Amino acid sequence: MAAQRLQLTWYNKDKALIPTDSGKYGYTWVDPSDPRYCETRTLIYDDYVEGTQSPKTDEFEYSELADLEPQTDNLLILGESGDVLEALTRVPELAEKYLGKVKLIYIDPPFNTAQTFASYEDNLEHSVWLTMMRDRLLHMKKLLADDGSIWVHLDDVESHRMRLLLDEVFGPQNYVVSIEWEKAYAPSNNASGIPMVTDGILVYQKSGAFKRNKLPRSSAMDARYANPDGSVRGRWKQGDKSARHTLGKRQHPGVYGIQHPITGDMVYPAISSNWRFEQSEMLRIMREWGAYELGEVTDSELEARRKVEGNGVELRDDVKPLIIPGWDEHHKTHAIQRYEKGDWPIYYPANGGTGGFQRKIYLADVEGMMPKNLWLSSEVGHNDSAKREIQTLFPDTVSFTTPKPERLLERVIHIGSNPGDIVLDVFAGSGTTAAVAQKMGRKWVTCELLESTFSTFTRPRLEKVVRDEDAGGITTTKDRTLKPSAVLPEKFEVKDLQDATKLLNAIAKEDGATAEDAAAIKAVKRLLATGPSKTRNWRGGGGFHVAHLSPACFDYNPELDRVMLTPAATGQRLIESIAANLGFALLHAEDDYIFEGRRGNALLKVVEGVATVDVVDSLVPHAAPGETIVLAATAVMDGVRQHLRKAVKGSRVVALPDDLFHYSKGGEQ
Repeated sequence: MAAQRLQLTWYNKDKALIPTDSGKYGYTWVDPSDPRYCETRTLIYDDYVEGTQSPKTDEFEYSELADLEPQTDNLLILGESGDVLEALTRVPELAEKYLGKVKLIYIDPPFNTAQTFASYEDNLEHSVWLTMMRDRLLHMKKLLADDGSIWVHLDDVESHRMRLLLDEVFGPQNYVVSIEWEKAYAPSNNASGIPMVTDGILVYQKSGAFKRNKLPRSSAMDARYANPDGSVRGRWKQGDKSARHTLGKRQHPGVYGIQHPITGDMVYPAISSNWRFEQSEMLRIMREWGAYELGEVTDSELEARRKVEGNGVELRDDVKPLIIPGWDEHHKTHAIQRYEKGDWPIYYPANGGTGGFQRKIYLADVEGMMPKNLWLSSEVGHNDSAKREIQTLFPDTVSFTTPKPERLLERVIHIGSNPGDIVLDVFAGSGTTAAVAQKMGRKWVTCELLESTFSTFTRPRLEKVVRDEDAGGITTTKDRTLKPSAVLPEKFEVKDLQDATKLLNAIAKEDGATAEDAAAIKAVKRLLATGPSKTRNWRGGGGFHVAHLSPACFDYNPELDRVMLTPAATGQRLIESIAANLGFALLHAEDDYIFEGRRGNALLKVVEGVATVDVVDSLVPHAAPGETIVLAATAVMDGVRQHLRKAVKGSRVVALPDDLFHYSKGGEQ
């Protein structure tokens, strides 16, 4: 008997949900075959918003992001997320662009906290919430590229259930990490219980093809690198000369002595360590200092190796030391001259040339920081900083209760995508995801359910972004950098220097501090000095389409127990709806004046009225050999189905709405 997979179950899991009112978070359970759930609605394009990239000025420095080509093929949709996802996955023209091609999905869905916020409703019962999210996750999985990932932002109310739901949809093997974001840095002392200061972000990959990007380096990190020898490769810092290894029964092949080119002494790796490169590479490097060769393994050489490897390890006489045969003052002078010339090899003698060996680590070889699962507010912002971003953009409106800071989305988008990739967010809210994606050179698709939010926040914000009227968020990097006199030791950050300066300032104000103390404090503060750094990352530009969901063309009448066409099911709207629901791509008028759609070798004709034999006869001559006809009509005369099948083999008639949606509460589906 096959092992059962652990699954989350809930009330009405086998049912589907439809909105009770358009533009609100309220849902009703229905059968999954109900047309109100099954119908694919198309998009109606309303507008295209574009901006011009501003030129560079001397006022700012500019990052690489500021030079990226602003994306123009973006999509902002007013509509319910489930219907939007249905359109993106099933309308042929949209599916061709997005199905299996979205690199990153970030969603910040309603948290289900039994609270109703000003900009969206957030009071869904657990089973309703789970069904709503399940249906949307299934669509989003289809949209994700094989190397894509989904990031689901939640508090702790539903996160444990969502983890099981994501396991069910994406597979537990595709769980990547759960990130903890410090959303509040100063919780209220009046809060009951234990205040929550973090949100979680669950990350799942579509498949093992997902590859995360490392985080970019900060200016403070780069400040640790210098170029005292004038290296042609640029700035570098001192690194460990040796690497630790696990002690075995036999000596590590990287343990041996290297003669110092200036002092003539033999130098060895640290205890339980070895030289970082293979001996052939070490020999090549050292020959830049002198005439190095492989030497003999002497008793003193073995004794030194014993100190590195410890007792009980078999030493190897086939591993030779690196020496300068007959080393003398001539060799010393040559090595000193090489040292004074600068641009030293990657291994060099420290302390003016007489110290032990050190290794250079070039800034050009350092990729970035490995992401971790704890994201502090000092690194990516918090709710209060996000509110200030929104308030700056919309000073005359009431800000969102829980907006997300742009720096948080910047990190998500950087780790999970690259410039030119598609980013999707189906719970747009104030539009942070799309705004940051645009500033980072990504394509984006986003939708918002509430018309008030869409018109007050989402669209105006994105208009400001493309028109370079949004100077907040990640548009400008406002960090601190080191002044020339400052020193930043390894494993410390610029913030540590700032905190130390604050402490020294407080000490200087204490009673009893002498003039001598003040002078000492001033000298130390000089070593800790930081200053403001402004780098421009965004200059506007690009654009986006504005669209809304078409009205439903099909409805279910419970009194008649049958599917009905709605008043919207007429003209071009009916044609587009039938094409979408049957999977036909629309044909342009210049391509074909007779048929409205094509799917492979099948041609679609929609008749708003009665399909007759004469209608069939008018279509048949326009079908090429091997092509078939699908005739969809709101009424069908007797004998028309047989006549079409006989005239064009493989063709069929679709009577609307009965042949498209067979739903009946009491009958067959």
